[in-house]
Amino acid sequence: MTEGAGTLAELSHRYLELLADVSGTGRSLHRPELESLRLLGERTAESGHGLREVVSYCLGATREVWQTLPGIAGASTLGELRRAGEAVLAATDAALAALGEGHERAQRLAVRQEEALRREFIDDLLYGRSDPGVLAERAERFGLRLARTHAVAVAVGEEPYDDVHPVVRRVERELAGRFGERDVLLATKDGRLVCVAPDSERAVLDFFAHLALRPGPGYRPARRVATGRRHSGAGGVVRSYEEALGALDFADRLALPAALLKAEELLVFPVLMRDRAAMAELVRSVLGPLTAARGGARPLLDTIAIQAEAGYVNAAAARRLGISVRTLSYRLERIKSLTGYDLSDALHRYTLETAAMGARLLGWPEQPL
Repeated sequence: MTEGAGTLAELSHRYLELLADVSGTGRSLHRPELESLRLLGERTAESGHGLREVVSYCLGATREVWQTLPGIAGASTLGELRRAGEAVLAATDAALAALGEGHERAQRLAVRQEEALRREFIDDLLYGRSDPGVLAERAERFGLRLARTHAVAVAVGEEPYDDVHPVVRRVERELAGRFGERDVLLATKDGRLVCVAPDSERAVLDFFAHLALRPGPGYRPARRVATGRRHSGAGGVVRSYEEALGALDFADRLALPAALLKAEELLVFPVLMRDRAAMAELVRSVLGPLTAARGGARPLLDTIAIQAEAGYVNAAAARRLGISVRTLSYRLERIKSLTGYDLSDALHRYTLETAAMGARLLGWPEQPL
């Protein structure tokens, strides 16, 4: 006999025993009896029996007991039959309530345990804190095959995301509705919304980004979404995740206007920051003289950045800066006179642009180098 069948057999025996006693005495179920039924309800859930199955099983047993009530067997008055019937019905109601409480208690515990396992798996997956072989085995339980090549997309909002956030629920529902079960993992981590998908399902990540940035009326859109490059294996997921986080960080520090970012399009910034000391020296030597300007370095530093963004079209740059073309020309002359670098010269322009990017990444001039 299987464990599940044994649990139902025990329930049947205990339940019929209680109803037989109640039908003969007319008493209510005692507290210890109700608690034993709650424990049986937990065990039926742990054995894989649904609550509907348990209730149906008990109601079938109740019908058996009903057929043996005094009077139906021809040996009781109508009043005795009524009292016995009422006692059986009251006991059935109390027993089913106790079984239901125990069954739901076991299910809640199972959900919490499953969520704890899932959260632990996500932490280990995104931080690479587990043996790759063991992690791959655990991943199959959550619908991922880590032997494949995966990419990771990360969304950040104006407010932190958690598992019950409306946008998270909407994205989860829409992804499942469109793609079904396709080796995709959706989770929240450190207030961000994370989507892991195989490279063969790039449409999943594209749709994820679209949903996060445009979730529809009544939902607050994400502020940015970044996608890491595709990599293979469990370590590839970690690498892609870190690339997506890095893209979000660089975008914020550089005040990039784009809401949708791809790590491969921002690879220059990790390269620039690989030698932080060298970048700090470049900023000091090239842009340091701007601190002598009236009003400090910030206005002239912004001028360099906006000129680059405007494609060195003076009218467009002046418009973005909110100044006249004449004032812009004056600033360009001041940059040249203070630094010795001329934005009309291609090599000088590259040097100034690189130093300006480095200044943004290092937080200069607000943060001392």
